[in-house]
Amino acid sequence: MRLVYVIPLVVFATVAAAFGVGLTLKPNVVPSALIDKPVPEFTLAGLPGDGVESGKGFSSADLTGRVSIVNVFASWCFPCRVEHPLLMRLARNPKVRIFGLNYKDRPEDARAWLKELGNPYDRIGVDRDGRIAIDWGVYGVPETFIIDAEGRIRYKHVGPITPSDLDEIIVPIIERLSE
Repeated sequence: MRLVYVIPLVVFATVAAAFGVGLTLKPNVVPSALIDKPVPEFTLAGLPGDGVESGKGFSSADLTGRVSIVNVFASWCFPCRVEHPLLMRLARNPKVRIFGLNYKDRPEDARAWLKELGNPYDRIGVDRDGRIAIDWGVYGVPETFIIDAEGRIRYKHVGPITPSDLDEIIVPIIERLSE
């Protein structure tokens, strides 16, 4: 009969311990099986009327030759709006190209968003159904990947980029990979 009282207590203690451990984890440090692996093969249509190379889109072939960033964004994503000024700043760095992966967004909303905030992207690919994002292991938006000149994923950042992320992590990785 005492077992009836002990089992819920054990279950509660186990769940509480799991939550306690979870609170100590850094949310933007999410392991990725793709680190140091080639980018997944893909081809994305462009965002019509984006003003970037006439909405050409981009593919995995574009992610070789020099260091690149792939930023997964959407107009409906508030954290994307928060990080956007930092992407605009990063776009001035001649050592890196920035590609946008527009995730599950309406083209007219994405165009309006870019018109309002500015466009840091060299090219934008539209992932309307989220299939390419699944191949990249995207958990949500925003997410940012750094790709080396050989087309290998070297870093993944989950969540919005902060000024310290940009200055202390992302730019040093770009510098190291550009040497």
